[in-house]
Amino acid sequence: MKKYLILTVLPFLLMACTEQRDNDTVIWSQKMVESHGLGDFYCNRHYQSKLDSTGWDYVSGLVAGAVLETWKQYPEKEEYYQSVKAFADLNLNEDGSMILNSKGGSALRPSNIDDLPAGRIYFTLYEEELRKGNTKDAQRYRNAVDLIRNTLKYNHSRIAENLPGAGGFFHKAIYPNQMWLDGLYMGSPIYAQWETTFGVTDTAIYKESWDDITRQFTTIHQKTYNADKQLNYHAWSATPADSNSFWANQQAPYLGCSQEFWARGMGWYFAALVDVLEFMPKDHSSYAEMVEITNQVAAGLKRWQDSASGLWYQLLQYDASTTADGQGDRMGVEVYNIGDAANYLESSASCIFTYAYLKGIRLGILDKESYHSVAEKAYQGILKEFLSENPEGGRVDIVKGCASAGLGPAKDPSRTGTINYYLAGKDVTVVENEGKAIGTFILASLEYEQLK
Repeated sequence: MKKYLILTVLPFLLMACTEQRDNDTVIWSQKMVESHGLGDFYCNRHYQSKLDSTGWDYVSGLVAGAVLETWKQYPEKEEYYQSVKAFADLNLNEDGSMILNSKGGSALRPSNIDDLPAGRIYFTLYEEELRKGNTKDAQRYRNAVDLIRNTLKYNHSRIAENLPGAGGFFHKAIYPNQMWLDGLYMGSPIYAQWETTFGVTDTAIYKESWDDITRQFTTIHQKTYNADKQLNYHAWSATPADSNSFWANQQAPYLGCSQEFWARGMGWYFAALVDVLEFMPKDHSSYAEMVEITNQVAAGLKRWQDSASGLWYQLLQYDASTTADGQGDRMGVEVYNIGDAANYLESSASCIFTYAYLKGIRLGILDKESYHSVAEKAYQGILKEFLSENPEGGRVDIVKGCASAGLGPAKDPSRTGTINYYLAGKDVTVVENEGKAIGTFILASLEYEQLK
């Protein structure tokens, strides 16, 4: 009987070992860059055939940034650098004083935090072109990143002094007095990197800026963190009675919070924390608090990691047995978000969580003994669950990504923030080869490859 069991089980063990060995021989960051990073991806469901001809957007910027990080790790891949440089040049005027939209105007809309993070590519481009002696382009890139930082620091709308959360950046002008977890990733890392790269010469402004950066995190964490669930709600409004905040909880203890824990929102937040801490001076008075917040987030996500796959669901506190209720959400006389779709393992969030865990461990922010196995299991789960071989030229696709998700404003009452919305909303569709999954997978892979 024992001999029979060994003979029965052995082929499966050998197959698993072979699969693991094959995965370990592939440089997955490069595989994804060459499959979709240089082109053939979606930005919020808008198809982009080539990176170097793609317009300014936080999704295209995420993809470009991931491609550029891959070049930094594998500098022999010069075509990666040139593609990102072409993307950067396409979206910048001659002297770097304006980020361009498709009509030749400014791509930085008033108080829209999503318009800023693509500018992170300009730091590396500036350094590389300066190294090459191309001072003209280097100065253009420096001007561009100065513009973005100053736009955020001095011109972006903030929660007023007479309201809770004073000084917090609006997510967008159309969402007044609202902070979303997503926004911490969109604004704070580029702000932090600018301060460390260019701001240290003015001691007073440097300190004030770091106080400003950390205020964003301490505010949103205080307002959105549920200690019982160990998770953060997707968004918070300082004016929950405002018509644009119709989705917000109207009662304490989570006054102003949205209803659910959306995975990618927490992913942006987790990544923002480790990305900012990479640049934050360790002697800043809030450094220890930022590390503590990061560890709280890491512990909560470890708790809600799916034990079988190592991945995370679209709605973090539920598994696949939770579905949209089929009845939809009644808003006045209209009913929205009708469907019975089930909660699902979601690729972009799983990738960005894995990235943040691995980077946090590398930087010494997170304890390796506590979290390396979490990240390892997640990465292997990503390879198994979300990657699909494409018959065209040996490429690989990434599947099961959430296209987008948001809350309101008043003119869009369908974005209710309910379970029904996150699973059956008209804009919350499940897609493949979305830039938010492509970019985060590349970043996770680069961190994983540094550990090998």
